[in-house]
Amino acid sequence: MLGLGVERLRGDMNRLLALLFHQGVLDEQFLQLQQLQDESSPNFVSEVVNIYFQESEKLLRNLRSLLMDREFSDYKKMGVHLNQFIGSSSSIGAKRVRNVCVAFRVASEQNNRLGCLRALELLEHEYCYLKNKLHELFQGRDQWEVANECFGKFE
Repeated sequence: MLGLGVERLRGDMNRLLALLFHQGVLDEQFLQLQQLQDESSPNFVSEVVNIYFQESEKLLRNLRSLLMDREFSDYKKMGVHLNQFIGSSSSIGAKRVRNVCVAFRVASEQNNRLGCLRALELLEHEYCYLKNKLHELFQGRDQWEVANECFGKFE
């Protein structure tokens, strides 16, 4: 009975991960990140992703702050923030977030304030979607590990 629950959780996690790849939310870099996780660092991926989220939220605040300044003209500073966002998104396999950042950077290189505002809105949307889905994935993984551990005790 418990085994079915464990298998259902594992199946749900695999389906969610497959969906995120199919939608282009994640790319193969996320799989490479998962391969770095082992018994000596069982929470490696979630720790790296949590650091990414903390840094990304700072970058989003900085980008919004720059764009909300009526006297804004420092598109190079915006480009620096976007380059950081692109790099960190690439490192965890956040493909759609990275792609939006690239488009955002193009708008900033063209000093296109309206394009930057639109890109920021899209970036915030993609970022929130990624964060919610990865939270869901890690929550499912935690449940699976607990259930698998408990089930293993009864085998």
